[in-house]
Parts: sequence; structure tokens; C-alpha cells
Amino acid sequence: MLEQLMLWDEELFLYLNNLGTSFWDPFWLRMSEVAIWIPLYAILLTLIYWVFHWKSGLWITLFLALNVLATDQGSVKLFKEQFQRSRPCHEEHLQGQLREVKGSCGGAYGFISSHASNTFGLAFFLGLVFRRRLPWLYYALIIWAGFVSYSRIYLGVHYPGDILGGAIFGALCGTALYLLLDRWFKLEDR
Repeated sequence: MLEQLMLWDEELFLYLNNLGTSFWDPFWLRMSEVAIWIPLYAILLTLIYWVFHWKSGLWITLFLALNVLATDQGSVKLFKEQFQRSRPCHEEHLQGQLREVKGSCGGAYGFISSHASNTFGLAFFLGLVFRRRLPWLYYALIIWAGFVSYSRIYLGVHYPGDILGGAIFGALCGTALYLLLDRWFKLEDR
């Protein structure tokens, strides 16, 4: 059964990866870069302190940092190093069948995607933090996380299963840390 799932994952990867064109390559390369999102992160931090009292803002920022640490390190230590599933761009039998847009493949292992874990963790955590005050932000962040995650398939460095696993892990981390924050601290508006 696991072999069949991995075969379907590989077939779906090849289908999605080969939908790419040289016209869209620069767009998806940018979507995958961390540095391009620094202005978004700055806006989100500003929103935290604009919407919430400074004390609540500090607690939210602390839990946000814990969320980033959990999703980033958890994706590596709990999954990549344990499952050791090769990235598609490292698979010899896929060479010549996939589009490697990025030029470099990244680390040896791909399950789960750290990009997916990190972005979905951030989206779920902040989406829940702002759900009463800015409910549209939750959906906007989920769409953003989906785009960033899909870019990893487009670039040829992750299977769809890597993305799904990362998205689920990130969503669980973000939700759990929000629930802890909500249980321990009463968030105050400005």
C-alpha cells in the first residue's frame, strides 16, 4: 500500500512539475525565496502590535517564534532525518523527466517540506490570532502558504506528499501553539 501511494505521489509530482513553462519560472522561483517575504513578515509583526496591547503583542511574538522553531526544526528532526525520503531531484530514475528550475536541489531528504511546514504553521497561528479582528487574514495566509508550498513542486524539489505532510504538521503546530497561548493568556486589544 505504501509503495502504491509513493508511486501515485511520484506520478502527480511529474504531472504538476511538467506543467511549468520558462515564462512562469521566475515567478515560482521568487515565491520560494525566504527573503522576498520579509516585508510581509514585517507587516504581520506591525499588525500584531497595532491590533493588540503591547503586553499581548509580546506574548504573541514569543509564541510565534516558538511556532517557527517548532515547524522548522520539527520538519527536519522529526521527519526528514527519520524518514530519509530522497527529494525528487535526487532520484536518478526521474532525471530527464522532471523540470529542475532552481538549479540546486537542496538537502538530501524531502519529507516533509520545511517551506510548507513553516508557512502553514505561520498561517494557522496568525490566522487564529487575528480571526476575530481580521477574519479575512486567515484565508489570505492559507492561500499564501499554498502558493509558497506549490512552488516547491514546481521547482522540482518536493513531491506533493512532502507538501501535504508539511502543511499538516505546520497546521497542527500553529493550532496547538495558538491554543496554548489562548489558554494561558488573555489577549487584550488596544
